[in-house]
Amino acid sequence: MNTSEDLHTLTGAYALHALGEDERAAFRRHLEHCASCTQEVEEFSATAARLGLAVADTPRSVLRGQVLHRITAVRQEPPGSAGPAPARWAGALRRRRISQWALAACVAGAAALGGVAVWQHDQAEQARTQAQQAEQRVAGISAVLTAPDARTTTARLEDGARGTVVVSRSRNQAVFVATGMNRPPSGKVYQLWLNDHGTMRPAGLMNPDRTSEAVLLRGDVVAASGMGITVEPAGGSQQPTSAPIAQMAFPA
Repeated sequence: MNTSEDLHTLTGAYALHALGEDERAAFRRHLEHCASCTQEVEEFSATAARLGLAVADTPRSVLRGQVLHRITAVRQEPPGSAGPAPARWAGALRRRRISQWALAACVAGAAALGGVAVWQHDQAEQARTQAQQAEQRVAGISAVLTAPDARTTTARLEDGARGTVVVSRSRNQAVFVATGMNRPPSGKVYQLWLNDHGTMRPAGLMNPDRTSEAVLLRGDVVAASGMGITVEPAGGSQQPTSAPIAQMAFPA
């Protein structure tokens, strides 16, 4: 990449440290004389830093409680004897009781471990599915950010929140990154829309439990002039039911 036109397309890759040494050095020299690329790199870098917030999840601590509950269900002490046994039977009876208690403990332990194993398998499958979905989401977002024709614009939203939209027309995709948003009212969700010159199309939902998130917009981006955000009932709507809390034009 030697021409200035080629270097203009490397802003996203530079911000994500995806360039080789030679390209990175050439682009760094280019930044000294290109204000527009400098601004794009700053916006891409800020957006990339926020992506970690978009995929961070805190695991639920359920296993410990279930294991402790199982422990309380396993008898640790033998029941009291009804009376003294004859001396000649004492040893045999004691051995029989020990065997019974050991068997009961093994059965209870096996049941407990079996229950935990089933729970762990279900949790592992669920975690694997969630990890695959998160990986696909991050891969899609990264592909837009590093696209050669990626363009970005940033705007302040209500209550001090900040929104950034990155558009790649060659991929026909866009990513919206929000930081510092207030949580929506109970039973509500932030819904994203593609604006077809006044006609709104559903483009995805934000997680109501997050104040910062990156969302890969769903739908044809090339035909859209921008995007909007509304507050909708949980699950989303086919058409906006409230006035937009924010609207952003796509970068040219």
